[in-house]
Amino acid sequence: MITRALAEQLAAHGLVWTPASGDRFLVPDRDLDEEVFVVAGMAIEVRDVPSGGSEMRFNGTVEWALDSIEQSEVVWLPREEQMRDALGARFLRLERLGGETGGWAVVLDGEERYVDIDAERAYARALLSVLPGPS
Repeated sequence: MITRALAEQLAAHGLVWTPASGDRFLVPDRDLDEEVFVVAGMAIEVRDVPSGGSEMRFNGTVEWALDSIEQSEVVWLPREEQMRDALGARFLRLERLGGETGGWAVVLDGEERYVDIDAERAYARALLSVLPGPS
């Protein structure tokens, strides 16, 4: 998973987010900095019932007093495939690196390589190289 710092850099460089089911995000500055949230159409809670089985409860909100938050107040953590899509035709391949440290390299057209210990972080670094820059 990419770091908050990389996610904030991507946003500052103009990566646009249209929230969709499955997207991950952080809610900074509310004592929730370490919690990763996932956009979902509906929360499903599993509860044990007295008869010994379980039931699936379909809820709008499970157990959090925060009913809503502005998109501009959260930090989107784009996934690997979202960043690969944003790279478009510039993306050539993802390579697993050997050696002691391992890691991943995203290779763009022109054989430019962007390396990190995590594949999503390597994608983020490659994407930062092609986005227009901070607005």
